[in-house]
Amino acid sequence: MNKQDKIYVAGHKGLVGSAIWRNLQSKGYTNLVGRSHAELDLMDTAATCRFFDEEKPGYVIVASAKVGGIQANSVYRGQFIYENLMIACNTIHQAYTHGVKKLLFLGSSCIYPRLAPQPMPEDCLLTSPLEYTNEPYALSKIAGLKMCESYNLQYGTDFISVMPTNLYGPYDNFNLETSHVLPAILRKMFLGRCLETGNWQSLRADLNVRPVEGVNGTASEEKILDILAKYGIRTTDVQENKPCGVKVEIWGSGKPMREFLWSEDMADACVYLLENVSFADLSQGMGKEIRNTHINIGTGKEVTIAQTAQLIKQEVGFEGELFFNAGKPDGTPRKLLDVSKLHALGWRHKVELEEGIARLAQWYLNSLGK
Repeated sequence: MNKQDKIYVAGHKGLVGSAIWRNLQSKGYTNLVGRSHAELDLMDTAATCRFFDEEKPGYVIVASAKVGGIQANSVYRGQFIYENLMIACNTIHQAYTHGVKKLLFLGSSCIYPRLAPQPMPEDCLLTSPLEYTNEPYALSKIAGLKMCESYNLQYGTDFISVMPTNLYGPYDNFNLETSHVLPAILRKMFLGRCLETGNWQSLRADLNVRPVEGVNGTASEEKILDILAKYGIRTTDVQENKPCGVKVEIWGSGKPMREFLWSEDMADACVYLLENVSFADLSQGMGKEIRNTHINIGTGKEVTIAQTAQLIKQEVGFEGELFFNAGKPDGTPRKLLDVSKLHALGWRHKVELEEGIARLAQWYLNSLGK
């Protein structure tokens, strides 16, 4: 790619897209194009076609998606499969019809079977049933990567797919209803810390920036306590030297293993692959049946949800109780990616989990104006 090439980043304001956008800028790319959802609905085929007609991007990065944690995936199953299928179909097809030189499609590690071998290699895709709680989302991402692969084989395009592990980082989603596990736990413990220290000023500032079900920092203490309790942040008995004790609920047993990747590391991997790797490289030597050319992006390291919660607890300074609600779904027992293909292509992660949690906690405080 040349530094002046027009690059369209779909989803440039989200966790993934914004990190890729910043990485491209840091590397000197000057012709970046982005559209908010209000400006361009990628589920609208005609609008997407008009956008490609007008902008004529040379490169496309598909980071736009409807995402969420276990609760959101369980409740909004129809939306998750429909919206993500439409985004994939419209962006990939229009990239083909408009002669885009290269496209990078982002999926997720949840595409792999629930009981996949650990760590999960790319070729275990579609070998056994998916995790039920995120099956609709996973199927839409599998369809997207297979669409890229199929267009390459029929039309000679150069569309590559990457499957990042669980991501966290700047501009993450901290909505208590729809966020993924790490940002959800971090926010819960921050709010819990505010309660246990009686820091209502910071608690109200948090809710003003990110209201919960319409409850913001101007609400009464009673209403705020009620909404926090609904999401598992509860006051308990008064403790010595503290205004109150606080218990934070975390969904599941805490036993599932997860791999976490700092979003800016993920972005660096994506840009590296876009610059250095083609479909021809990935399909070389496969013979007649070319499949599973996608690339896992991760650290190759895993921790339990409980261990992750303890790291966050230490960073935030929360001194209350953690309650792991085993009555709530755990999700897939393990989701460790085999990143040997990525390493062979010349890229490795840089930010370890402890450093990443510290960075995210500081970013979160900064987002509240602190």
